Amino acid sequence: MANESLRQIAIYGKGGIGKSTTTQNLTAGLTELGKHVMVVGCDPKADSTRLLLGGLAQKTVLDTLRDEGEDVELDSILKEGFGGTRCVESGGPEPGVGCAGRGIITSIGLLERLGAYTDDLDYVFYDVLGDVVCGGFAMPIREGKAKEIYIVASGEMMSLYAANNISKGIARYAKKGGVRLGGIICNSRNVDREIELLRAFAKELGTQLIHFVPRDNIVQHAEINKKTVIEYKPDAHQADEYRQLAQSIEDNENFVIPTPMTQERLEEILLEYGLMDNVEDDYRI
Repeated sequence: MANESLRQIAIYGKGGIGKSTTTQNLTAGLTELGKHVMVVGCDPKADSTRLLLGGLAQKTVLDTLRDEGEDVELDSILKEGFGGTRCVESGGPEPGVGCAGRGIITSIGLLERLGAYTDDLDYVFYDVLGDVVCGGFAMPIREGKAKEIYIVASGEMMSLYAANNISKGIARYAKKGGVRLGGIICNSRNVDREIELLRAFAKELGTQLIHFVPRDNIVQHAEINKKTVIEYKPDAHQADEYRQLAQSIEDNENFVIPTPMTQERLEEILLEYGLMDNVEDDYRI
């Protein structure tokens, strides 16, 4: 019997934007709320659960299958991390062989077969690689596994281009299934007028800026110590920011089919907030 109350969430965003860091810190916040959470890392780098596991290099699903064959036990691919979070890394193919997105398809199928989606789970997060929703990386939403999407973005131009492209993919799959955009999470880069830009960008997409996570060096310090901020320094202001993000997602009821912008409209907004000027300055010889 399917767990009707289970919220399956995919986190997308430009490579390097801080998706994995944001997802793991958010997860730590949800476990403090008493939630049972599973994180499925969908990046071939297999670093989506590192902070929850204290840096343990977890063996990926694809590596386990390659080494052990099809007869795999759940505890060989699922490890328990901070706050009881269940951690899985899909992994990727050997370099130069096959599509990296295949690991996600294989992993979710195996987790279902081994009974990982238990009735007590409140959340499953898929931390997904990529700037565009295509191939295997679209699998969590194409197959209806993840009904909620959050996009991690910042006030930088390429981050917003990627977020707009991801919204196009969501809009396409939303027509066939139940997938919806829950909001934009800003992982701040301290860009001028960043919060205003992200609010305007979210509004244009028909969604919300669900939380603005300020930039703070404590995130890097926690990462060096292989921990989430909530575990590393629970009384830090940044830990409270992640708790607020967790609460915002727990309380969120605003789910939409996004209305992606044309290239022209996106560039108008970037111009309005001075981003295109900066680009011209950067490339001026």
